[in-house]
Amino acid sequence: MILRAKHHVDQVIVVDDGSDDDTGLIAKGLGAAVVRHDKNLGKGAAIRDCFAWARENGADVLLTMDADGQHDPAMIPSLVDALQKNEADVVIGSRIVRPSDMPRYRWLGGRTLDLLTQVKVHGRLVDTQSGFRAYSRKAIENLVAAEYGIGVDSEIILHADKAGMRIVEVPVKVDYSGLDPSSLNPVVHSLDVVFSIVKFVSIRHPLLFYGGFGFGALFISVLFGLITLDYYQRWGRIITNLALVSVAAGVLGFLSLFTGVILFTLITVVREQRR
Repeated sequence: MILRAKHHVDQVIVVDDGSDDDTGLIAKGLGAAVVRHDKNLGKGAAIRDCFAWARENGADVLLTMDADGQHDPAMIPSLVDALQKNEADVVIGSRIVRPSDMPRYRWLGGRTLDLLTQVKVHGRLVDTQSGFRAYSRKAIENLVAAEYGIGVDSEIILHADKAGMRIVEVPVKVDYSGLDPSSLNPVVHSLDVVFSIVKFVSIRHPLLFYGGFGFGALFISVLFGLITLDYYQRWGRIITNLALVSVAAGVLGFLSLFTGVILFTLITVVREQRR
């Protein structure tokens, strides 16, 4: 991958994420810049280091790709050309149709996550799970990855879309034939991405997120409370389970509402200070 990528870029960066083999030594021997993690930190940390390296070294374009062979380095010029011709900030190497060697569950799972992310280009949902991307200098300077896991791909696209950056897609082919199926756990991948989306929404829209949950919990509290009172009036007894559900839901509802208000206030103050 390093040798093939060197034909199309000025510098190859390899993030050695806590490997116990000679990855770093081999990469350095082939002329790549190596960022070493003493222990495995995850894809998000690797992407964050790539952005940091690009900022520190004044890169005009940062292109990220997986090192397992699924991405074809020969497609690098296509992504860079699209970045420059379209004056875009982010170019995604998109899997428009399901590759023949890609498991169906991964394809369906990816499309579901795209639907949850809700980032569109020309009215069509983008391939948010593709790690084959090109970023402009503006994106390099302004996008910061907070996620440590594989949810980082969705997080960056959400941040870019929220910041009003122009996102375009270039169709690419992806090779899954040589990948180790045991490393592609669809459940872990999906949960990681969903949690990243939930966290992003909760921070960006705290009143909507926590307020919605809070009002839902309060509705359940009132409903079970009325059922408890009705049963008491009819039979002269209190059903403990119903009463406990009512109280617990009420406490969760109020805590959620207070959390939303506090986060909204803090985020508003931070935004005002930035202005």
